[in-house]
Amino acid sequence: MTHSGSVYLELGAVIFLLGVGGRVAARGGISPIPLYLVAGLVLSAFDIPALSGDFIEFAAGLGVILLLFLIGLEYTVDELAERMRHSMRAGLLDILLNFPPGLLIGLALEWDVKAAVLLGGVTYVTSSAIVVKALSDLTRTRCPETPTVVALLLGEDLAMTVFLPLAAALVVGGGVLATLGSVLIAVVAAVAALIGALHFGDPLGRIVHHRSEEIALLSALGLVLMVAGLAEELQLPAAVGAFLIGIALSDEVAHRTRTLLAPIRDVNVALFFLFFALQIDTDELPGVALPALGLALVTAATKAITGWRAAVLAGVDEAGRARAAVAMIPRGEMSIVLATVGSTVEPELVPLGAAYVLILAISGTILMRYSGLILRVVPARSGLVTEV
Repeated sequence: MTHSGSVYLELGAVIFLLGVGGRVAARGGISPIPLYLVAGLVLSAFDIPALSGDFIEFAAGLGVILLLFLIGLEYTVDELAERMRHSMRAGLLDILLNFPPGLLIGLALEWDVKAAVLLGGVTYVTSSAIVVKALSDLTRTRCPETPTVVALLLGEDLAMTVFLPLAAALVVGGGVLATLGSVLIAVVAAVAALIGALHFGDPLGRIVHHRSEEIALLSALGLVLMVAGLAEELQLPAAVGAFLIGIALSDEVAHRTRTLLAPIRDVNVALFFLFFALQIDTDELPGVALPALGLALVTAATKAITGWRAAVLAGVDEAGRARAAVAMIPRGEMSIVLATVGSTVEPELVPLGAAYVLILAISGTILMRYSGLILRVVPARSGLVTEV
């Protein structure tokens, strides 16, 4: 068999396996994300050349970019700006509740302060990719609490544009001026992107719009990739740039673009979660299982409080508050990035971060399906959550 033939065979078998997992998840009425992650963990034990190339990594990244772009198409700039204004208090609560647990656990484990600070970042940031994918799977993108959740996620991603270069400089001992320069570039880029989304939506729509579906698809995909690439060059998350392009496009263009790009998104997002799990060294997980589980339990509760309070401030009903609460629980790609940055300071940070992310990525998406349970555990009228 030729090399290309074996690659096609292996990749086809893996994608077919993901399709089987999706079918099982659909029968159970849950998001397929947990099954994709488990598949990645299982396949990581085998040497599969088709899964080790640059193509899978690129496809995984493209999946996240398209995921956030298509979610952006669901909202207007005005809607998102209003929700972000209402979410400022909840965003502050997010930091106060979810950064300290990681920091304190790191110090309790007698880690270097730098590693403890990075663990605080790991516990703080919710996974935009996982949450947005699960919201789409559960057909909740237009639920009343979803804009609030998306605004919180966007606020966290923007906060990471400042925290990540600071953390990297802290670890490698970079100069103060270089660090401040990186942060300033990221902040200016974020502000420019928001202003651009507000004022240039119509010209962007005209660029994408065409009677030919082929030309419209190529135009939209090319535009999103260019903006995502530019965002990364300016030290912004690529997915944030794609999201802002999505909210800038008009309703007519948004509807057509969503239809054309959705199938490409779904395939690549599945590969993202598979690739995500493939990077985890399963041999190191048992040794950090207990601290990871304890940290997951604490920060699942603190994130749930954050989401609930944000929904309260937005005037969402009790069912929506419960959905918002559990939607903030999953951690993912950015947490792994932060753990990797600190691996030179504390090698145990990576396996602990990986185990922690797996627990919350899997349990969080399952809880999103059964969010009504939180109303039974913490009755809304008891005042235990609404007064936080």
